[in-house]
Amino acid sequence: MGIQIEFNPDLALRNISEFKNNRRRSEECIPEDIAEGGTYDFLKKGHRNYWFDGELPLLETKGDADLSRPLASVRILEATHFLLDGEPYTKGRYRVEKIFDINDSSIHFESYKRLE
Repeated sequence: MGIQIEFNPDLALRNISEFKNNRRRSEECIPEDIAEGGTYDFLKKGHRNYWFDGELPLLETKGDADLSRPLASVRILEATHFLLDGEPYTKGRYRVEKIFDINDSSIHFESYKRLE
């Protein structure tokens, strides 16, 4: 038995339809009105560690590592670990630095470095 910790190089959230259909909390989803410069809350199940010293990609997840291409570049502002119904969770806040055009196939990140 050990302590399970996940290191995330991105912030992967669900589609807002998951919240609208009462399957997820709003903080687990990409906000419908997401905007550059906006600050939003997030919630992820598990004990997760995020990089604080730069930008990382915001992805949409369908679960089981089924991830989209980067939808935006975000900066994690804070992250806190806590227990919810006896399970570890990570909650925090992020700021949207840049929203990417979904029709643009350009590469926006190389490893953890955002490309201009």
